[in-house]
Amino acid sequence: MKTGDFLQGAAALALLGAASPAAAQGTVEDDVGTDKAIAPPPDALDATSGARVFLPADFARFAPRNALDMLEETPGFTIRGESESRGLGQASANVLIDGERITNKSEGVFTQLRRIGTDRVVRIEIVEGASLGVAGLSGQVANVITRPDPLSGRFTYRANFRPKYAEPSFIGGEVSLSGAGETLEWTVALANGVGRGAAGGGNAFIYDPDGTLVERRDIRMQFVGDFPRISGQGKWTSPGGTVVNANASYRRNYENFREDQFRDSVTGPDYLRDFDDRYRGWGYELGGDVSFSLGPGDLKLIGLESYSRNRNRSQSLDLYDDDSLDAGSLFTSLTETGERIGRAEYSWAMLGGDWQLDAEAAFNRLDQSAQLFELGANGEFVELDFPGGTGGVTEDRYEMILTHSRSLASGLSLQIGAGGEYSTIAQTGANGLTRSFWRPKGSVNLAWAVEDGLDISLEAARTVGQLSFGDFLASVSLNQGQANAGNVELKPPQSWEIEAEAVKDLGEWGSTELKVFARFIEDYIEFIPVEGGLETRGNIESARLFGLRWNSTFQLEPIGFTGAQLEVTLQIEESELTDPLTGVKRAFGGIEDRELDMELRHDIPGSDWAWGAGFEYNHELDYYRLGEFGLNAEGPTYTYAFIEHKDVFGMTANFSIFNLTDGRGMMDRYVYDGYRDRSPLLFRETQDLSVQPIFNFRLTGDF
Repeated sequence: MKTGDFLQGAAALALLGAASPAAAQGTVEDDVGTDKAIAPPPDALDATSGARVFLPADFARFAPRNALDMLEETPGFTIRGESESRGLGQASANVLIDGERITNKSEGVFTQLRRIGTDRVVRIEIVEGASLGVAGLSGQVANVITRPDPLSGRFTYRANFRPKYAEPSFIGGEVSLSGAGETLEWTVALANGVGRGAAGGGNAFIYDPDGTLVERRDIRMQFVGDFPRISGQGKWTSPGGTVVNANASYRRNYENFREDQFRDSVTGPDYLRDFDDRYRGWGYELGGDVSFSLGPGDLKLIGLESYSRNRNRSQSLDLYDDDSLDAGSLFTSLTETGERIGRAEYSWAMLGGDWQLDAEAAFNRLDQSAQLFELGANGEFVELDFPGGTGGVTEDRYEMILTHSRSLASGLSLQIGAGGEYSTIAQTGANGLTRSFWRPKGSVNLAWAVEDGLDISLEAARTVGQLSFGDFLASVSLNQGQANAGNVELKPPQSWEIEAEAVKDLGEWGSTELKVFARFIEDYIEFIPVEGGLETRGNIESARLFGLRWNSTFQLEPIGFTGAQLEVTLQIEESELTDPLTGVKRAFGGIEDRELDMELRHDIPGSDWAWGAGFEYNHELDYYRLGEFGLNAEGPTYTYAFIEHKDVFGMTANFSIFNLTDGRGMMDRYVYDGYRDRSPLLFRETQDLSVQPIFNFRLTGDF
């Protein structure tokens, strides 16, 4: 054995040994051995006209394990996941697999891409969405072309650890097994997501209206969550060309959050504030679709059924050091949610273009029973009147949209969609109400390949937003001492959205993408005053938001840094609404209006080693409620570094450290004795909490 080989192997073993005490962060990634041949078949270049085509060899220096790894290293492309709206709607994720959108809601595009091994990827095409004839797609879209694999297995193991506050995790990751034949493809997977976030500790201070310190607080908080899931999916293609997809998943949630505050009062008794929140739940999803030729076109029928059941118990206790009576509150809830979707998509060619008619029916429901208690003088909890927290909400929604796509000239394509949505929202319980809405929807997208390496697109759309069913019912936050009255009169917001995108290939220097956007929103949802001096989520007349997002990949080989690249993302937003309490113009509350991310990655030529470093900067705006406002943010800057070996006994090992420069959890909160525009200040609270560095380890492989 050569000395260099021995040292490289020893270093890889040392990396594994150093990371072994870390705990598992449960995310799911697929893996393919990097020593497999991934030469494309003869038809690999038979790509969509006008597409930027990337072959597996283009990613060789990164030694990717799956299709997600490849897409994340694709220059000038940013993955966009599915929208969180109810129903399926038209395609929203900017990734297709073999030309088809993903209709699995519980396991979306990121999960599906992790399960496609690198040796299955024939090529990746980056195309303008409007040129594909897939209704709803716009901007840069990735089409991942795959080949079948008779039998393959993959696993990912994740671990993380912090010196203080958070518990380590040891059981995160996924194991999956896939197979494919001439007519049948299948995948089964077992995963456990692990959450050890929301952990920190430090000091908080309470000041009276005059700025005098009245209380010091020593805070310790910790979140522990496990999210096991089992899932399976299959695809069958008949000899006649009919394609049937089916998927099923079952999950469970185990979440515990605890926050202890040792409160040192300047004038009153000291006490311990003990807050515990416990969440348990389970759910399933069953879905499928069938596609076949019918008449002059193709018909696709989609069905989905999902259900979840969750219990929550939140308790806050003030335990005094002297003879004062202890105080406390208890909130419990049982929530059931469900969704049932039927959708049909008929596509055909006519009059020199592509047409698609979509029809969808979606039925959503929420049922909740909630109870609120107060600690009595005898140390027992006494139930309080809380009728607004119990009830149900249903929405029956029907949608139909006709979309036409065509080429106007060489390199110029157009997509137009028009239709509408009809919905009925009904509430049971206190002040139950039934209302119906008709909303027009549609979009126009123009895509222009200006020249080789420069693509521009412009989209204008009329969209309808989604309501959170929980806003219809009353709720409380015992941790922050906040309460929301339910609102049965909520209306879905509507928006005019305009977006322009330009993507430029910089040749050997990489690529760059610039997107500018504007949203003009009607019936925007914000906290509004209601009778009795309370507040709730309600509609205001209008709001608007403008922004830009710049994403670039710069290759550093032209300056002599072989194997290195720099990723840069910048996002800026400006927003405006009229405060429903004061009538004064202000920005949206509690959003990030500035973001800057940079990452340097170096894959060392002639070796299996890679290293990198980066930072994330986020600027968050003040949040606003009717009885308080303030800042609740993290960072604002987080830094990190990683080292990776791509062949540790055939596996890839990655070790990283996040928060190298002591990013913090910060709060500066002003609380009033009533509405903030007319009531005196009660107190000001400040927090400065340590987040601690986070050590992460990931090991991926196949079998």
